[in-house]
Amino acid sequence: MTTAGKVRSPADALAWRAVQRGAVVFTNGVFDLLHPGHVELLEAARREGDALVVGVNSDGSAGRLAKGAGRPLVPAAARTRVLAGLAAVDCVVLFDEDTPLELIRALAPDVLVKGADYRRDQIVGADWLEARGGRVVRVPVVAGFSTTAIVERLRATS
Repeated sequence: MTTAGKVRSPADALAWRAVQRGAVVFTNGVFDLLHPGHVELLEAARREGDALVVGVNSDGSAGRLAKGAGRPLVPAAARTRVLAGLAAVDCVVLFDEDTPLELIRALAPDVLVKGADYRRDQIVGADWLEARGGRVVRVPVVAGFSTTAIVERLRATS
């Protein structure tokens, strides 16, 4: 399979999930401009289990977040394809809802990972997952890297 084959529809992601053995880890985000902070998050997430599925906000979903004007900068098809090329990532699936809760419930991961810039009470799906016996892990943020800060720097120089 090419790495592009890791990008799956929600239905195909459910079929993929059904055949996974071992702990499945879930994380999510926009991943607009991939940077070292994203890579560290994804690698740390993968170390928490046997397979990593990444939920990616669709363009519409990302546009509804408070990320700033003109976001996302990179279309969903390109963002998912770049993520699929990373060794730490086993499955990538787009979601169009404002939060990944529906996708989390459908995929029923064993571990939910987010950056430590999210407080525990801000992590969508955490209560549901822990009630099922799953774990929630917060990964330290790599200082100096955020897509919003990169975009602001670029706009300031133009």
